[in-house]
Amino acid sequence: MAINDPVGDMLTRIRNAQMRGHKVATTPASKVRGWVLDVLEREGYIRGYTRVEEVGNKVHFEIELKYFDGEPVIQHIKRVSKPGRRVYSAVNDLAPVRNGLGISIVSTSKGIMSDAAAREANVGGEVLAQIY
Repeated sequence: MAINDPVGDMLTRIRNAQMRGHKVATTPASKVRGWVLDVLEREGYIRGYTRVEEVGNKVHFEIELKYFDGEPVIQHIKRVSKPGRRVYSAVNDLAPVRNGLGISIVSTSKGIMSDAAAREANVGGEVLAQIY
């Protein structure tokens, strides 16, 4: 089965795994998913991830989810820009998520980064997701 929205699929797998209380979520590997996971790890929303190669040349990521006092660190994860409706934002229009308590993941010309890093680099781009 073909996946039309790989980033949205990964975010849904993370959301579902946390609702069930799993320690690890798995998702097929790709460069874009890895870059989004790098941002989530850098910002402290996941413990980390590892690339696992299976038999038959299939590769997937195992994402270590993060919990605090039994509650998931990621309380809300939402895909903003979808294949049917792309959402772009200039650097001046990147509003803080939950008054700075959350992040937006932005795909810019300088790579995929958080909204704070995009403001610091003075670049806008496609808003992929919001997390808090």
